[in-house]
Amino acid sequence: MSDEIPLFEIPWDETDVTNAVDSLTRGSYWANGPYIEEFERGLEEYLGIEHAITVNSGTTALVAALTAHGIGEGDEVIVPSFTFIATANAVRLVGARPVFADIERETYGIDPEHAATLITDDTAAIVPVHPYGAPSEIGLLEDIAADADLTLIEDAAEAFGSDYRGRTLGTIGDSAALSFCQNKILPTGEGGAVVTDDDDVARRLDRFRSHGRASDDYFDSSDSGEYVSLGTNVRMSDLVASIGCSQLERVEDHIADRRRVATRLSEGLADVDGVEPHTAAGRGRHVYQLYTVTLAESIDRDVVIDTLSSRNIASKIYWEPAAHLTRSYRDEYGYQRGSLPITEEIGGRVLSLPMHPELAADQIDRITSAVEAGVERGREVGTVDRPNPTN
Repeated sequence: MSDEIPLFEIPWDETDVTNAVDSLTRGSYWANGPYIEEFERGLEEYLGIEHAITVNSGTTALVAALTAHGIGEGDEVIVPSFTFIATANAVRLVGARPVFADIERETYGIDPEHAATLITDDTAAIVPVHPYGAPSEIGLLEDIAADADLTLIEDAAEAFGSDYRGRTLGTIGDSAALSFCQNKILPTGEGGAVVTDDDDVARRLDRFRSHGRASDDYFDSSDSGEYVSLGTNVRMSDLVASIGCSQLERVEDHIADRRRVATRLSEGLADVDGVEPHTAAGRGRHVYQLYTVTLAESIDRDVVIDTLSSRNIASKIYWEPAAHLTRSYRDEYGYQRGSLPITEEIGGRVLSLPMHPELAADQIDRITSAVEAGVERGREVGTVDRPNPTN
């Protein structure tokens, strides 16, 4: 058996297999079958929201949500740069312009004060991200959006099952985008959904994902359907939804196990000077889609990564470079280093460690031991590399 500890593993059991086989062996309705409806109803019940519209990825969910809210050419959308690039790309894909806000130090979500200074006559929406599985300061952003008559779309890709002061993430904004990618809280391999309480938005979403078709019985009908708006094909398949149904049945157990793993990791790192685990800052439940630590500036992060790798332990930097410093955004919008100081500082210090519900106690202890060794070595290297201010 390999002694490697990967960044994540997908928790699965026979229910996933049974559902998948059931979907396949039905011999029909692979594209739009009964598991789609079951999964959507399950998401609605779990989140306590009126509508869940499944699509083929979290990125598509963002594009669909922006489209359904009428955001496009000539609009500006405030987004964080400290996130997966899909958040900003989705804005560009609908023809709007992403405007990057800096982050707060508490949870690394959008800084509401900075976001407020970016609002112009062209601003149409704010799209906050809930980083790593913890809530951003969504309550203040909700107030800012309401005062400025802006659409608020939550990018809740990393935070399924989390909450903000007792309010379920994904239900606070006008709409929210979810992701079911393989490393997410609720994994289906690929897939996503938009959730909303707005009947009109839900109707537009349903049409957008199926070529603008007004009817949903295309495969059962003798006619070609009625097309009333512009759309495309971004539907989730019945097979993917079948796995979503079985995963959703166990998602609370998976979240509890993630939190158990995170607790042991944090306890093991408690006495390691210069290592700060990411927290929810007392705002709600952290579901730990990622377990991330922030290293002191005196520690050479590359040395910590190399130490973990030498012990067959994976790690990953989320996110550096931040979106505004990727070539695409530097070339298109002229962003330069120094544009978002907190984002850039934090991006240079964070490191995500292995996290999944089935991490064993001995594996967790190996991780924390390796981090401690890496930090000791990294601090020595960082001290040597730092310039002497007296020179």
